This record gives sequence, C-alpha cells and structure tokens, in this order.
Amino acid sequence: MRLELKKFGLNLTSRPAGKEAYLAAEAYTFPKDKTELIEIDFSGVQVLTPSWADEFITPLMAARPGKVVLLSTNNASVKAALEVVLEK
Repeated sequence: MRLELKKFGLNLTSRPAGKEAYLAAEAYTFPKDKTELIEIDFSGVQVLTPSWADEFITPLMAARPGKVVLLSTNNASVKAALEVVLEK
C-alpha cells in the first residue's frame, strides 16, 4: 500500500501530532497483514521535523521490519528529518 503523508497535514511538526497520526494510521489505515509492504510517500509535505518522523516512522519500521519503504523526495526538510531519525 502507498501512504501519502500529506493526508496528515502539509506541516508535520510536533511529537504529539506524530504519535497521534501513527496511532490513527495503525488503527484505521495500515494493512492488518503485517507482511504487506507500506510505501511512505512524502509528496506534498512541506515541512517534516525529526520529532514528528520519530513518532511516526520509527514505530512503524519497528512493527514491520523490512516492510516499510521510504519513497525518495527532493524536499530538504524531509531529507534532513529522515537523516536524523534513521541514524539512531
């Protein structure tokens, strides 16, 4: 499945908002089959902070190891946030 993060907003900036988005997606959006691939699409997102990404992407990748693909982006904000989160 492809998940467009812009559905959660164009400016993804706070830790509480990231956690809330993750919990909502886990309950209603993510496939129940944890072996299904999830592609994260950053198109349309203007700002992504490391704190939001840490609350959303980190637990997603932990719950579904090897099943999360982060699609490429040219957005500098997204690239910088992902560098911080993925280097943990």
